[in-house]
Amino acid sequence: MPIQQHTLKIRPDHLSRQAVIYVRQSTLLQVRENIGSTTRQYDLVKRAHELGWEQAGIEVIDQDQGQSGSSTIGRDGFQLLVAEVGLGHVGAVLSLEVSRLARSCSDWYRLLEICALTDTLVIDEEGVYDPGLYNDRLLLGFKGTMSEAELHWLHQRLQGGKLTKAEQGKLRFRLPSGLIYDPVGHVVLDPDEAVQGAIRLVFTLFEQHQSALAVVSHFAKHQLRFPTRHWGGVRSGELEWVPLCHGRVLDVLHSPLYAGAYVYGRTHTRRHALPGEEPRIKGRTRRVKQEEWPIVLLDRHPGYITWDQFRCNQQQLADNQNTPAAAHRGAVRDGPSLLQGIVLCGSCGRRMSVRYQREGLVLIYECSQAHTQLAVKVCQTMRGDRIDQVVGKVLLEAMEPAQLEVALSALAHLEGRAKQLDQQAKRQIERAQYDADLARRRYHAVDPENRLVARSLERDWNEKLVEVDRLEREYQTQPVPDALRLSAEQREQIRVLAQDLPTLWGAPTTTNAQRKQLVRWLIKDVTLAKRGDLVVIDIRWQTEARTGLSIPRLKKSWELRQTQPEVIASIQKWAPTSSDASMASLLNEAGYSAGGGGMFTAKKVQSLRYDYQIEAGCPQGPAACPTGQRGDGRYSARTAATLLHVNISTIAKWCETGRLEYVQTAPHGPRWITLTPERIAELRKPTQQYWKPRQAGKPQQNVVE
Repeated sequence: MPIQQHTLKIRPDHLSRQAVIYVRQSTLLQVRENIGSTTRQYDLVKRAHELGWEQAGIEVIDQDQGQSGSSTIGRDGFQLLVAEVGLGHVGAVLSLEVSRLARSCSDWYRLLEICALTDTLVIDEEGVYDPGLYNDRLLLGFKGTMSEAELHWLHQRLQGGKLTKAEQGKLRFRLPSGLIYDPVGHVVLDPDEAVQGAIRLVFTLFEQHQSALAVVSHFAKHQLRFPTRHWGGVRSGELEWVPLCHGRVLDVLHSPLYAGAYVYGRTHTRRHALPGEEPRIKGRTRRVKQEEWPIVLLDRHPGYITWDQFRCNQQQLADNQNTPAAAHRGAVRDGPSLLQGIVLCGSCGRRMSVRYQREGLVLIYECSQAHTQLAVKVCQTMRGDRIDQVVGKVLLEAMEPAQLEVALSALAHLEGRAKQLDQQAKRQIERAQYDADLARRRYHAVDPENRLVARSLERDWNEKLVEVDRLEREYQTQPVPDALRLSAEQREQIRVLAQDLPTLWGAPTTTNAQRKQLVRWLIKDVTLAKRGDLVVIDIRWQTEARTGLSIPRLKKSWELRQTQPEVIASIQKWAPTSSDASMASLLNEAGYSAGGGGMFTAKKVQSLRYDYQIEAGCPQGPAACPTGQRGDGRYSARTAATLLHVNISTIAKWCETGRLEYVQTAPHGPRWITLTPERIAELRKPTQQYWKPRQAGKPQQNVVE
């Protein structure tokens, strides 16, 4: 369309404001290589000048080079453009096409809305548009929709091509250490034996210890290094040996490539922020569950482990997670608890935790998750010492048929592990020696007169020699593994010991972690429940078979100090007619012992009556009986003397000679005498008379009793 037709929409008020030219390329690669597109965008300055704008009124915004137009996040230039348009400073916005301004309909329509409000024109290579006019706005909206759709189509084509190659196992991506691409593009094992040895050692140690942190600890203890092959950049393909860290071990164990499988779709990236989230330039990447991987091709290339071993490793890593979920057992710890991580509560089904008392001497299994999370009462708590002993005994009995196989494989396992460690140390020395020889050849190949280069190469050669010397000294000072220096007689002793599992199980050299690991290999979980005075133990084996047994429940300290129910029943029976002292004597004669230990006393009986609210029908002494007669009808000595018209000494003499029936709760204690009406009539004396001594100033009195 000729320029004269476009100028009909360009009015003087537009020319009085600025003409802004927006320049953008989506990636830095396009900025560097697509020079023609960038040049065309900058040439819009000439077009603005031809349309009537002065050179001083033309502004170029190119801050967004290398930024995608799918969002306004990170595009400072576009945000500046929108702000200037909103303030009414811009008369026209020039762009090569709509896709340069925005590839999102929401951003594009927002810009058109602001341009219509401020009477700002939109100009591209094909024409001049006024967003305030319906037809122009409709056409611009259609162009924005097509621009966004074009981005979607491009993405779909590229993604479809990637998926097609991935389904064929031909899509290349960065390989982990230990795997490389050969010249024809096939995945093969790293030809470096030291690299292969380090990778295999990681899997061997994890199979033995069942813990990623234990693998890191083993590498650190033996001063071993792990290989890292650089990807991209100036050091692409270069091999570097670094200390092994926990995250690196997890990356190795989680990678299915080591099992010879080609997997695509292990991660998913979400680039759009959800409502309530802060906008972000980069997407959020998360791991996809193994069962949701879209493309899994088994046995596509050589591997270090089998697919079954990889799945077992994933299950073990999931079990090692320290979460309260019942499906996760946690990693093996060094504590004495044999069933740590595999104990379930028979009441609520939750996983029970381990607690130690008295500096680790007392083991307690406790179901406290509900208490911790919901502030309710602890479900159940029980002593774990005897439970561990019973489960260990059942485990050894179940392993008796396999003792011969254990005896044959134990020594071979130790020897293989020791040889693997020794070979890895030798490979490190061999690699260091190769680097030193390479530095020596470089030094001898340089011109001796070129001292600027020769000094640098000589210094590098000396550093390599120092490293070789250090590794050799460390190898010589390290103790030789026991499995490599055993004599034939010692090997035979080990085989004999391996056949005696109980002795090997209880040996001081067998660690708690080793016992726990053996338990987990055979036992899936153990459920504990209290049933009265019994603890019911349900053992579920890895084969899903079950073994049920029960043991007497260990009483708690307060239960051990609790008085026997028979004692309380006896006190309730005797209390109406007996004193505390007499009941204590009867209990001692019956062979009962107090709750806290020792013999019963009147104070202990009195305390029991108070605790169990037992009323005493029998006074505990003359002072407690003003009438001189107890609830059981017996009389005190003074009351009996009054009734029988005799002295207390006579009552005592009659008691000693057996003429009177009495009870005495303690030696030298008060006597309680049995007197029936017939007995009173028989023993009662006539009334006694005696002269009371005369007092000064008073006549003598005759007293009748």
